[in-house]
Amino acid sequence: MNQFWENQYVETAANYSVVILCIIVFLAIFELVTKYKNWTEIKKGNLAVAMATGGKIFGITNIFRFSIEHNNSLLTMVGWGVFGFLLLLVGYFIFEFLTPTFKIDEEIEHDNRAVGLISMVISIGLSYVIGASIT
Repeated sequence: MNQFWENQYVETAANYSVVILCIIVFLAIFELVTKYKNWTEIKKGNLAVAMATGGKIFGITNIFRFSIEHNNSLLTMVGWGVFGFLLLLVGYFIFEFLTPTFKIDEEIEHDNRAVGLISMVISIGLSYVIGASIT
């Protein structure tokens, strides 16, 4: 039975399935902490929300990429991915805190593309820092 789980195709399918599930859960968490509804705004054509959400998706998957590269166990990979996501979430709150003259969520909801772009770049950039720290 061990040979089954060590098969490269099975490992890839398992990693893929778990990461997809984590993306769904983590995006739902981001949906809870933002004042706008991501998919409703994207459907309306809000590019700022699309950029911010895209950055979050890229950030989450990039963290998992590093986690998969550095861990042999599915459970350890998920553990580091969850930890990385929590750090990414903290980064989101720090970004909001460091801009006291305006509210990030409100600007993104009002399709301020400059804020959406910065939000995307922060998520992507932090994912590389977080990922590089995964052992």
